[in-house]
Amino acid sequence: MCQPVRVAVSVSAPPVCVLGLGLIGGSLLRAAVAAGRDGWGWNRSAGAVDAARDDGFDADTDLVAVLRRAADARALLVVAVPMPAVDATLAAIAEHAPDCPITDVVSVKAEVAAAVARHGLQDRFVGGHPMTGTSQSGWEAGDAALFEDAVWVVGADDGVDPTIWSQVAQLALDCGSVVVPAESAEHDAAVARVSHLPHVLAEALALSAAAGGDLALGLAAGSFRDGTRVAGSAPALVRAMCEGNRDALLTALDETLDVLTRARAELAEKQTVAGLVEPGYEARLRYENHERWTITGIEPGSENWLERMRDAGRRGGVLRP
Repeated sequence: MCQPVRVAVSVSAPPVCVLGLGLIGGSLLRAAVAAGRDGWGWNRSAGAVDAARDDGFDADTDLVAVLRRAADARALLVVAVPMPAVDATLAAIAEHAPDCPITDVVSVKAEVAAAVARHGLQDRFVGGHPMTGTSQSGWEAGDAALFEDAVWVVGADDGVDPTIWSQVAQLALDCGSVVVPAESAEHDAAVARVSHLPHVLAEALALSAAAGGDLALGLAAGSFRDGTRVAGSAPALVRAMCEGNRDALLTALDETLDVLTRARAELAEKQTVAGLVEPGYEARLRYENHERWTITGIEPGSENWLERMRDAGRRGGVLRP
């Protein structure tokens, strides 16, 4: 659509301070350091910190000390804790590093943005969400390559600072991702369908197989394995993401239940599931054939840049290195 050129997100790269060293936070610290960024991290659990140090990374359990160091270095803070811990983490930031730029990697955006505003940090915040992960958790599950070729949503809410936005986008690009600009509510509605609903359906599929007893479990093969992979995620993490996006997930669930109810009625009355299978097949082909195009010519801070970024993101555009 456009000749690919680097969008103006090439900014001076501040140090990166990652708060939370689980799968995503730990992978981010690894990826940022591998990209040549100066970075360090914090985790409440001493076990995660010890493991990070054993792997040669700079980490600590003293949140106040880590935040004061970040304040002195004007580091980019990355909130990588589960949603239930976000509020307390932001309170600590507001007290000890209120002038640092802030982003996050939490899977919901509107609730995080509301928490940021409650702590008076909205002028320093740009939300983020790497669309990647595994069913594993903890520092040991981390991988510097986790973000390669992944989509990384960077929040394009009204009022975001263009310099901080560029810093967050550059971090995503440095980690190997492509960047999709999106507004918080639109992001949450989309991920309810492609991330949170799949978790709910995977749990339901796992329960269905278990109800069939050992024979059903013994016969389970590829389709069951693939369909229930994310049911192996830590229940606390699944609850945090799904419950944190309650309203959007309820909408997606209601629509899906309607689809299944119609499919059941068709099977009972007409002995067919064609009304589900054929449009479902077409929808899967649409996903497989979806092509990303490169966003160009939008300078953060220029006239209507946020509206233009959001529009591009809605239409499948991405920022690339």
